[in-house]
This record gives sequence, C-alpha cells and structure tokens, in this order.
Amino acid sequence: MKVVILGSGVVGLTSAWYLSQAGFEVTVIDRQARSGEETSFANAGQISYGYSSPWAAPGIPTKAIKWLFEEHAPLKIKPSLSPELIQWASQMLVNCQLDKYRVNKARMLTIANRSRECLAQLNKQFALNYQGRTQGTLQIFRNPAQLKAVEKDIALLEESGTQYQLMDPAQCLAQEPGLANMNGDLVGGLYLPDDETGDCHLFCQQLQAMAEQAGVTFLFNTHVEKLITANGQVVGVETSHGTIHADSYVVAMGSYSKHLLAPLNIHIPVYPVKGYSLTLPVIDPNHAPCSTIMDETYKVAVTRFEERIRVAGTAELAGFDPALPEKRLATLNHVVSNLFPNGVDFSLAEYWTGFRPMTPDGTPIIGQTTFSNLYTNTGHGTLGWTMACGSADILTNIISSQGHASFRELSMERYI
Repeated sequence: MKVVILGSGVVGLTSAWYLSQAGFEVTVIDRQARSGEETSFANAGQISYGYSSPWAAPGIPTKAIKWLFEEHAPLKIKPSLSPELIQWASQMLVNCQLDKYRVNKARMLTIANRSRECLAQLNKQFALNYQGRTQGTLQIFRNPAQLKAVEKDIALLEESGTQYQLMDPAQCLAQEPGLANMNGDLVGGLYLPDDETGDCHLFCQQLQAMAEQAGVTFLFNTHVEKLITANGQVVGVETSHGTIHADSYVVAMGSYSKHLLAPLNIHIPVYPVKGYSLTLPVIDPNHAPCSTIMDETYKVAVTRFEERIRVAGTAELAGFDPALPEKRLATLNHVVSNLFPNGVDFSLAEYWTGFRPMTPDGTPIIGQTTFSNLYTNTGHGTLGWTMACGSADILTNIISSQGHASFRELSMERYI
C-alpha cells in the first residue's frame, strides 16, 4: 500500500518512519531541500512530556489582557480583524474553562507519554546522536501564585502516571547550579525527570537518513499545490514536479495544512502562532543550564545542548509574518541574561523565528478526514517533537487497522 506524506518536519518525518516500519511504501514531499528545515529547525530543543499543557487554561483570558501592557509578556497579539484569527481566538477562549482544560491536558499527556515510550525504543534500537540529554525539565516559579496554580497540573500528572517533584529554591539550585546567579526571586520549581532535550534538526537529519535506508522516497524542493479528489477519495496530489498518486495521503504540513485542506471543505482550526528562538555558545558551563529551564513568568525555555544553549519563547498572533523585530528578541535576551548572565556569549547570538501550528485546545489533529483515504497529523503547537513519535505511532495504527474509532477524540471530528 502506497502512502504519500505531505511535509517533512519532525511530525511528517516520524510519520514516514513508523509507516515504513509497518510495511507501507512511503513517499514524502517537501518544498525544502531536506527534512526539518522550517518549524523544526531551531525550536526550543525540548522533549517535554510532563510539560505538555494546552495554552488554553483557566485564567489565561485575564492574563492576556494584562500581558498587552507588559514589555516582556509571553503572548503578543498584533491588532487584526482577520476572521481566521477571531474564530480561532474565540474557540481558544471556550477551551479556557477548567473542565475543558482537564480533558485537553489529559489527551496531550496520553500522546506525550506514548511518544516517550516510542522515542525510548527508537534510541534503544538505533545509535541516534542529536546532542540529547535525559536530565529533565525544571519549571521555575518567581511568585507564590504560580506555585499555587501548578496544583491543578499535578493532579493530572498523577492521573497520567507522569513523574514529578515539587522543589523549594535550594532543591532547584541543587538541580540547576547555574541558577545561583539568577536575578530576582526564585520561590520554587516543578521538576519533570522524564523530560529530555536535544537538537531537533539533528534528530531530523538522522531519521531522514534512516528512513531513506528503510526505503522511504523523499521528493525535496517540490511544492505541494493541491489535492485532487474524486468519489469521496483523494486520487492524487498536484506538485510543482507533476502529479503523485498513492493509496492514502497524510497532511503533515504544520501551519500550512489548513490552507491545503480548505478547498476540500475541510476546515481545521490551526493557527500559525509565531515563536522565536536564540542560540548562544556556552562560555562557562558552571553558569549555564544542565538541561531545560522553563521560566513560568515569561513562558521562555532555556535548553542546553553540548556547547550551546537554545532560548525559545513568545507566542505571537500575527499570521505568517517572518520578521524578527527587536522588541520580540529583547524578551529572549532579557530572560537568558536574567537567569544565566555569566554563562553565554551574546556576541555570537543566532536568532530565528517559526510558525507553530496551534489548535484552540492544544491537542493535535490526528486521524481520518471526511475523505476516506486522507489523514491529518498536524496542530502540535509548541510540542511537535515531544509528541512526534507518539502521534506517528497513533497515525500508523489508524491507517493500518482502520482503527479510527479508537482515536476519534484526536481527529478533526471534535470540531464538527
């Protein structure tokens, strides 16, 4: 059975790998020259199973109003009358209710924990080297209100079997000694020991090579133009290099999935939430993070690779705007200067931006569409790498056994 996968970021690539391992003949189409060149290129470097949470959470509407007037706020909204943004934001506000938050977070943790098992097996079977570390994530809190608010997450962590440890300031410093030079208050932290780190782009390059050896065909520098349908099925995908035919098709194009599907009257609520990252060389390991620090105040992650750190954050609702404005980069500079002022070399800073495909409820859209042989694997937001292997495994199960009913709550049906 032939499967065409549209998109070769970390989600499309893992989809190709798991489907090929299940015996499918897989072709991947991507407009870039190799895998992982867009949103997967310079992400936060986190594989953060325990931190898998929807942005739509109780209290967010109130915080969002306050953030409008803060210089280094984690959420920025570019004034717009875009119907797409208004509809998506309205759906997100509905999901900020506590009951919906619990459902959405539980779904995300289920995918994340499945992904943890899949990636562990992948690393056990193959000698992958993507500068990975397995020292967990430390979510730090600067005020008692943040520490109190995390209680709702702890209950869900326990329900899902996710390991965690609440830490006082001394324990935080023992876990991450580099925070000793932190400016400002540190009232405590939530440590998630199962979380991992690494360079997602390196992971993609290695998995691409493995997939090619396994027989996956990659058509790079090829633009996907439209899907061709007939009698309730997709019969081909029109590209810049001709029409490609298969038995099944998977849309894994991140934020661009929405526009490809719209002409088929498939309307998925995926919005391109713009994120930024900063990569810096480490000059003093004693004053740099050992793994990942998540600063809850700014929603900025600082992740350690071998000789570099990756600083990533800010969620900007501005459509497909690729600009790198100084005022957005200033937030990343502020956080890393605040946490690790003596550990990195700012003169060699590398900045980047990408579009994270976010759903209103935080959960990705995995499964069959209204066309019997067309599937989606998109909408992972900031957790693409975290959920990639688990999502691909779920998708493979759906396509292999037509087990759509088992995963209906993850498909686009929940929006119909």
